[in-house]
Amino acid sequence: MLGPVKHAGDFVITGGRVVAPDRVLDDGWLAVSAGRIAAVGTGTPPAAQSVDVSGALVVPGFVDMHCHGGGGGSFSTLDPDEILTAVRAHRRHGTTTTLASLVSDPIDLLTEQIAALRELVQQGELAGIHLEGPFISRARCGAHDPDTLREPDTGTIDKLLRAGHGAIRMVTLAPELPGGVKAVRQLAESGVIAAIGHTDGVAEQLVPAIDAGATVATHLFNGMRPLHHREPGPVGVLLDDERVTVELICDLVHLHPTVVRLAARHAGQGRTVLITDAMSATDAADGRYTLGRLEVDVHDGVATLDNGSLAGSTLTMDNAFRNLVNGAKLGILDAVRATSGRPAELLGIADRTGALRPGLSADVVILDPDLRPTKVLHRGEWVAEAGRATLST
Repeated sequence: MLGPVKHAGDFVITGGRVVAPDRVLDDGWLAVSAGRIAAVGTGTPPAAQSVDVSGALVVPGFVDMHCHGGGGGSFSTLDPDEILTAVRAHRRHGTTTTLASLVSDPIDLLTEQIAALRELVQQGELAGIHLEGPFISRARCGAHDPDTLREPDTGTIDKLLRAGHGAIRMVTLAPELPGGVKAVRQLAESGVIAAIGHTDGVAEQLVPAIDAGATVATHLFNGMRPLHHREPGPVGVLLDDERVTVELICDLVHLHPTVVRLAARHAGQGRTVLITDAMSATDAADGRYTLGRLEVDVHDGVATLDNGSLAGSTLTMDNAFRNLVNGAKLGILDAVRATSGRPAELLGIADRTGALRPGLSADVVILDPDLRPTKVLHRGEWVAEAGRATLST
């Protein structure tokens, strides 16, 4: 493993295979200046301090748009130090941009959690907030406390958005609930991504929500009515509609590799996003944790409720990247688009990050031949202990 050396000023990463937006540059180099990518090329690099990564793959920093915590820390908290613990745990694994996800909770508590996260969004530690609930189906609530669920209404959504002061970037809801389609339209008109998830809806209830502005499928297949050959349900409708980008939890526990491959190939690079759906036990030891208001057991890295239902994951984005390439047998360019480029586009930050392109933030991950991170660059500075776990497992 390369050492955690932090460089100041201008430098050039040399000798690696650099993944540009449309191709892999063998014997490539990437120049960094003032925290940004200054140039990308092949052959003789510009004169500057050199960081040799021969034999490595150089990819953009990962963008995780669905994450609940990590390193023992949860985003469902009022403690900024706990939030930062989670952010930094994922950053060591190459996630340089994180959307903090909250599970369903009473509205007053959610507004307090939003306020705590909002401060770190304003400081640039987080890219925004994702509300996964409470406007979801009781029949498909998964690891959400059913006592906290409710139907969406204009006033409640307004209250939550006001608490965010622009920090809320995505809300997941079940459109078949009374007021669901109206809520989708309200979110879309407010500049917030409306995502369909934790839904028991049928096709006739889902299409109007997409027409109203829903553009994301929250962890496709998981937490929704399954695909049926006579009623396609959320899986069929969301995967088949070109207006919808689909999230996939690529831990190969939530989804079989064949299912990942089928979905990613159908949706293509323009509509596939890998997420972690990670909870606080990620990059930490097995044991007993909480996800929102529910108790979760983690054994061999698999998080479950007492009834055996999956409760988020302990996935990191570098592992999702490896699983897409090694498990689902998709290509490097597919993996880079799904872990960086497409989520950055959805979040409206592709002009700042998500690709190795001059002018963007120097968010970079150096992967060894086994696709494991050896170094992570966040805004032009090397992240200490890249690829290293917080606790032994």
